[in-house]
Amino acid sequence: MDHPIKRDHSRFRKIVKGKVRENLRKYVSQGQQIIPKGTDKFTVPMPSIDIPRFRFGDQSQGGAGQGQGEQGDPVAGEPGENGEPGQGEAGEGEGNKELEVEMNIDELAKILGDELELPNIEPKGKSQIASTVDKYTSIGTVGPDSLKHLKRTYKQALKRQMSMGIYDPSNPKVVPIRHDYRYRSADTKIEMENSAVVIYMMDVSGSMGEEQKEIVRTESFWINLWLKSQYKNIEVRYIIHDATAKEVDEDVFFKTRESGGTLISSAFKLCKHIIETDYNPDEWNIYPFHFSDGDNWSADDTKLCLSLMDDYLLPNSNMFCYGQVESRYGSGQFYKDLSAKYGTESDSVILSKIKDKDAILDSIKDFLGKGK
Repeated sequence: MDHPIKRDHSRFRKIVKGKVRENLRKYVSQGQQIIPKGTDKFTVPMPSIDIPRFRFGDQSQGGAGQGQGEQGDPVAGEPGENGEPGQGEAGEGEGNKELEVEMNIDELAKILGDELELPNIEPKGKSQIASTVDKYTSIGTVGPDSLKHLKRTYKQALKRQMSMGIYDPSNPKVVPIRHDYRYRSADTKIEMENSAVVIYMMDVSGSMGEEQKEIVRTESFWINLWLKSQYKNIEVRYIIHDATAKEVDEDVFFKTRESGGTLISSAFKLCKHIIETDYNPDEWNIYPFHFSDGDNWSADDTKLCLSLMDDYLLPNSNMFCYGQVESRYGSGQFYKDLSAKYGTESDSVILSKIKDKDAILDSIKDFLGKGK
């Protein structure tokens, strides 16, 4: 039978997951910070819950509950009969705080998957990578102290003392000796796992403002979360571009803003170079994502982009995703060009228009809904 504390904790976790599920769109559209904590843990902010309680006033003041009282008489702590608040100095206590709870990748990903009805990803045309995994499924007589199995050791010592007739029920003292020690023992197994790389490309020219970058930041967080729940090994690379492209870290990716023109092909060329150098398509599931407001320098550069996609990026990727973030300065032409070339229902080129933060979840559904 479960301990009451364990049952209460389990009920609390269910309540927390239900609240996160109910408020998922708010977390996404309003930019509620879900903060990574370690490799697979996240801190999720939740409104604190105030437990109802009685408040007792000074007995010498009278009022409702003291003597007769009249309708409309103030209760302790309430405004007076004229509706004015009481007088006094500002308090020194702390205000209400949000409750923070920890959730792991699988818990958050399940909530996202259930909300968007996302299918599990089935890697296409990629070989699996073999890895060795140690699983402690048996008990041995040798091992380090860190793997000592205390319960099995005690049980072995008890059996030894009883068989030797030295166990005294009136003085049930069990002292293990070296021969009684038992240790958890690992069975090494070969497991096949898939690896994935996500390559984010973003236009950082002057027309891409802070609001557009915040949309990309939020969307990429949830995309990464889902992919990490699907692949055991995943890497993320970042490319920014205006007229030229360069690889940067995550922090620079979301903070850089340039004022030059836009040559999208510069990012596609660098993406191709990264794949050729570091990621064998026979061993990696490859996900290029490009975000922009749809402006490109010229029709000739768009033709070069399409050629790079047809000749290299599409044959070597699980899918190519383009997200057009709406901007008052962007023409949106690149979306039109991709749509004219590949259509809006292509399995290899996924297109999505992201009008504002409220459209982020729908865009994620566009990108991940095919299970590729």
